[in-house]
Amino acid sequence: MAALQNAAARRDMTREERRYFLRRRLNSLLTHTVLIFFGISFMLPFVWMVSSSLKPNIDIFELPVRLLPKTLRLENYIDATNAIPFWQYLWNSTYYTIFATIGSVLSNTFIAYGFARVRWRGRNVLFIIVIATMMLPFQVRMIPLYILFARMGWLNSFLPLIVPNFFGNAFYIFLMRQFMMTLPRELDDAARIDGASEWGIFWRIAVPLSKPAILTVAIFEIIHTWHDFVGPLVYLRHPTKYTLSIGLRLYFTQYGAEWGLLMAAAAMFTIPMVIFFFVAQRSFIEGITLTGLKG
Repeated sequence: MAALQNAAARRDMTREERRYFLRRRLNSLLTHTVLIFFGISFMLPFVWMVSSSLKPNIDIFELPVRLLPKTLRLENYIDATNAIPFWQYLWNSTYYTIFATIGSVLSNTFIAYGFARVRWRGRNVLFIIVIATMMLPFQVRMIPLYILFARMGWLNSFLPLIVPNFFGNAFYIFLMRQFMMTLPRELDDAARIDGASEWGIFWRIAVPLSKPAILTVAIFEIIHTWHDFVGPLVYLRHPTKYTLSIGLRLYFTQYGAEWGLLMAAAAMFTIPMVIFFFVAQRSFIEGITLTGLKG
């Protein structure tokens, strides 16, 4: 009798296990289906842009839409670089991105360390004020900043675009502060006992341990600066100073747009950031995952 009961229990357990694994597989299948659907949806504009960059103008808007060109027109990429000072604009965008990123990484790391690791009176109040500035979009500050930089004689240069990055960004400060607060304070105390200064603790302990957050800030800033359109449009006047985001507008003429050349230039403008993100995605995901574990 006991043997029969044990056999029945094993059959029931097997049925429960089968139901459990079946539910897990169905949930996994549903999740992957949804992710694949949205992934394809987000990729379609990029695929259409690359496809259009390889077509003659007459084939770009044909219906039904063909993602695979009937004839490859690679000349669009050559003509796109010759129609405007493409390489000059590319250099301007690279110059702007490099120095703006350096400024953001340096300033926000210093400021976040002060808010996260150094105890001083009024720290939390000032941090709240800094975070409150996130509610002010650039469009609100644009006119006062333009007047300020005009009086300083900085217009038609990269100074108004680069110098503010050396004074911190509220979002980046918050991101790095939350990460630095997760670091054990025992490391600071041990370093002080060994005679390390505050600068030594910052440089030898906080910075190496905060590399995921620093890389995340750098990735955010590189992508933002590379695609920035409003800032260069406001402060840069001479065409030789334009960045590539503004230069793409030059493919529009009074007679219409050179869509094939525009799509080719847009592809060359976008693909470096796509490659950069895939190369740096591990550090980016690690920084986002670890940030904010401790309030």
